[in-house]
Amino acid sequence: MGVFDAIGDDHHERVVVGHDPATGLRSIIAIYSTDLGPALGGTRLFPYHTDDDALTDALRLSKAMALKASAAGLNLGGGKAVIIGDRSTVTPELWRSYGRFVDSLAGAYITAEDVGTTTDDMHLISEETRWVVGRAAEDHGAGDPSPATARGVVRAMKAVSTHLWNSDSLRGSRVAVQGVGKVGSALVEFLTEEEAEVVVADVRPEAAALMAERFGAKTVPTEEILFEECGFLAPCSLGGALSADTIPQLRCRAVVGSANNQLAADEDAARLAQAGILYVPDFVANAAGLIHVSAELDGFNEALVTSRIEAIYDSVLSILQRAAAQDITPHDAAIGFAEDRIRREGNGITFRHGGE
Repeated sequence: MGVFDAIGDDHHERVVVGHDPATGLRSIIAIYSTDLGPALGGTRLFPYHTDDDALTDALRLSKAMALKASAAGLNLGGGKAVIIGDRSTVTPELWRSYGRFVDSLAGAYITAEDVGTTTDDMHLISEETRWVVGRAAEDHGAGDPSPATARGVVRAMKAVSTHLWNSDSLRGSRVAVQGVGKVGSALVEFLTEEEAEVVVADVRPEAAALMAERFGAKTVPTEEILFEECGFLAPCSLGGALSADTIPQLRCRAVVGSANNQLAADEDAARLAQAGILYVPDFVANAAGLIHVSAELDGFNEALVTSRIEAIYDSVLSILQRAAAQDITPHDAAIGFAEDRIRREGNGITFRHGGE
């Protein structure tokens, strides 16, 4: 598959490949848009089976980041980087080489942590470039954005609860959390504080067991979590969980999670609607992580970050109301919500999705 075939009808401003045989670096940075500002998005370390898989992930994730930044009201564009490998293959020298790769884009792309990367990695990258956020607090950064992401998901759930049941209380709500990594485990903690009933699953049984021990969550096998009867399904693992195969088996009233690219295909948004399931697009529900790390760019202000995370509630309500008024899916309404801001404040380039 060629890079232009992979991009298809989507507008990507730049796709750059970084290769350093000396350190083993194999990386792709995709910049979807800088209409509202420099492209900010995390670096994902993952052992992709093929280069095509890595390219596809970078393209999809960068597009989602552009939509996320716009919908969250941030003056940022969207980008994403992937590195082909895993923890056993990376070295400090590789991270520094990657930092030089990021630096070569002269600020068009700003990186942060993502799946497979840590604040320590960001520190090593920062030795070679200033275009990095998401460093540890003791390293003059904002620290791990995972708790912030989880708080934003809770705000999105509260908005859905208001929309469906005229109350923002999650007390007594049954929530199925797929994946209890950094974000998922924080989400379980916050949901427990809200007195919700939580069911969890993770590919690492010990991680799910810890949630049962710490918070009294019920655990189920990973192959069953999507199909739990619940008010909210929260995908917090890798993307693509919602598909033509899984959607008919869902037994939830709403999907609100932190995973990126939860839909296997754009058409799955319509399948969810036809099944009577309210879907909050991932790039809206999980925007608090981006809000958190992006605050480093202007000097971290906790009060401002908290205010912006709280506002996810209002954004979700606006999107759901728009969807209902126009008889469209929340997925399409959210993209329209982001496009409207691009038209008002950007350079006029709009987003295209689903081949439109």
